[in-house]
Order: sequence, then structure tokens, then C-alpha cells
Amino acid sequence: MLPILLALAFIVIIFIIVIAGRPDEFTVTRAASMAAPPEKIFPHVNDLHQWEAWSPWAKLDPNAKNTFSGAAAGAGAAMAWAGNKKVGAGQMTITESQPSGLIRLRLDFQKPMSATNTAEFTFQPEGHQTVVIWSMSGKNNFFFKAFGLFGNCDKMIGGDFEKGLASLKSVTAK
Repeated sequence: MLPILLALAFIVIIFIIVIAGRPDEFTVTRAASMAAPPEKIFPHVNDLHQWEAWSPWAKLDPNAKNTFSGAAAGAGAAMAWAGNKKVGAGQMTITESQPSGLIRLRLDFQKPMSATNTAEFTFQPEGHQTVVIWSMSGKNNFFFKAFGLFGNCDKMIGGDFEKGLASLKSVTAK
């Protein structure tokens, strides 16, 4: 019995060491080229009331409750949401807004798990197009490091970013 317990303890210790060695931070980034100038795309992201038209999470729970506070748009604008298991609950606040260039948000997730991350949108003109880059970064605590062994955050969230950018492209093409 003792050899089995020692082997299990050894496996647990190795598992903990592997998890502890995982990266302390993560970043997910996607980009899309859109046939519109930055000043046409920017307001759709800078005004949180307009996210409903293109956000991939709005389509996952059309009955989610959104409440807005702070500024109407730009720095200080905030939106809290509460929805089904797919969208969870939390709040996002625009912390920085540089017209047609950059929007930075603080994301405070409450459900299904608690986390605070940073999202950024950058708008880079390229000829008659604009490259919109959407990224999210945050800290990996022990739980998220362990989750990263079995699930790929980049693939999970990146797919939603791709859907959102495609919807944003569609909305701004009108």
C-alpha cells in the first residue's frame, strides 16, 4: 500500500510543478481588415450601447440583462451584464479611448468564474482599409494554469473574437 501512496504523491507533486511552471499571463489576439476608415468603425466599439449589434456574446443569450453607467461613450463608459451560463455575469469599463486609434477596457468577470482582464481594440489604417486588432490579456492563477493543460484559451476565446470582428465588419460595411 505504501508504494502506491508514494507513487500517487510523486504524481501529484509532478503535476503541481508542471502547473506552477505554466505562464503567469495570457494574451489572445485576433485581427481583421475592414473596408472602412477607422473613424467609421471606432464609434461601434467606443459606445458600449452599440455592442449588441456585433458582439458574439449578445447572440449567445439574447435575454441577457445589460445595464449601462458612467459616460455615454469613451473613457468612463461601463456596461454590466448578467446572462445564461454561456455569457455569465460581469462588467466592462472603457479605461482609455483615443479617437479612431485605441480603446482599452477593464473586464471584471463574476460568473462563471471571477477574473479581471484587459481588452484592447486598435484601429490601423492601411490604404482604404482598416485593420482592427482585438486582444485580451490577463493573469493566470493556479486554476487557470491547470485549466490550460486541458483547454486552449486562445482557441476558445479567439473563435469568439473572430466572430465578433466579422460581425463588426458587416455592421460597418453598411
